[in-house]
Amino acid sequence: MAALEPSATLAMAARAQAMAAAGTDVIDLSVGEPDFPTPEHICHAAEAAIRAGRTKYTPAAGIPDLRKAVAADHARRTGLPVTAAQVVISNGAKHSLHNAFTALLDEGDEVIVPTPYWVSYAELIKLAGARPVLIETDIGDDFKLRPEALRAALTPRTRMLLLCSPSNPTGVVYSAAELGALADVAIEADLAVISDEIYDQLVYDGRQSVSFPTLRPGLADRTVVVAGVSKTYSMTGWRIGWTICPEPLAKAIGNLQSQETSNPCSVSQHAALAALTGPQDCVGSMLTAFQARRDLVAGRLRRMPGVRIPDIGGAFYAFFDIRAPLATARSRGIATSMQWCEALLEREHVALVAGSAFGAEGHVRMSFAAAEAKLNAGLDRIERFLAG
Repeated sequence: MAALEPSATLAMAARAQAMAAAGTDVIDLSVGEPDFPTPEHICHAAEAAIRAGRTKYTPAAGIPDLRKAVAADHARRTGLPVTAAQVVISNGAKHSLHNAFTALLDEGDEVIVPTPYWVSYAELIKLAGARPVLIETDIGDDFKLRPEALRAALTPRTRMLLLCSPSNPTGVVYSAAELGALADVAIEADLAVISDEIYDQLVYDGRQSVSFPTLRPGLADRTVVVAGVSKTYSMTGWRIGWTICPEPLAKAIGNLQSQETSNPCSVSQHAALAALTGPQDCVGSMLTAFQARRDLVAGRLRRMPGVRIPDIGGAFYAFFDIRAPLATARSRGIATSMQWCEALLEREHVALVAGSAFGAEGHVRMSFAAAEAKLNAGLDRIERFLAG
């Protein structure tokens, strides 16, 4: 536990909040949280659940109706048959990941994680006693793991491959062909696969987000899909995520959860049920707004000297390369992405997250889950900071 790193995202957000509380005009673009309110019909369902007394313990793996709804929703959108028994509802997707790692990994197992990666992956793997094996990707390849790199990283201790598409922190979306090539290696090497699909409904330009277990026959038998309501329905604080996996593993995860946390919040489960089974126009409205913001942010960043970005096809992040600006900033004592972000916060009062937290020094992550006026103001300050 002494070696466990705190979340860099939450640490930067806390610094920004402290400065704002002290009266500083801070533009916080650090946290991956939709700025829209949770849709009204979801809030009303939570209120109704409270009034109906649905505030007691539930089954550890979640209320049956929600497990059925998750299975039906995933089957409808992906074409993959899923039963409620394959679904375990947890206290957010981060908890779902923890459950999967704990259930599948033994001491010393290796998990292949492409970088850049979400800040909590490596620490959650370490908590399970396993070792994250970080495989560097390049902005020239849109930060996508190539099958030859995956194959080269395999050892006798390799147990699992972890993927996230659409990606946090890069926003890139793998094509079916790209994921299929990785699936072939996973099958050949007999790997378990964790597919983090929390952003699967936030994809732009008519792209399709492909669910990993649909790519090859039998792939569902080795894959755990992780998802939830936080990003799609702007429900980050409600803390509802889930795993979809083979039934024996789902039963083991449910047993684990019963000993660790008991059930997820009962009221939040009923709210999530309303999210999945109620009107879906809110999803389309938020997606339209996010795409417009993506266009704004990507366009402005591309025009900034020395800044490079990948093809942002989904999620709500811009992960940009600042290695050229860093080279010129060394004379001012700024040599790392962390120092660059700290200087930006101190001088221009904009909060971003250092790429080093995601395993990619020389880059920074910006969330564009904010109003366009706020984004423009933040980009103005970033541009001024880059100009020296």
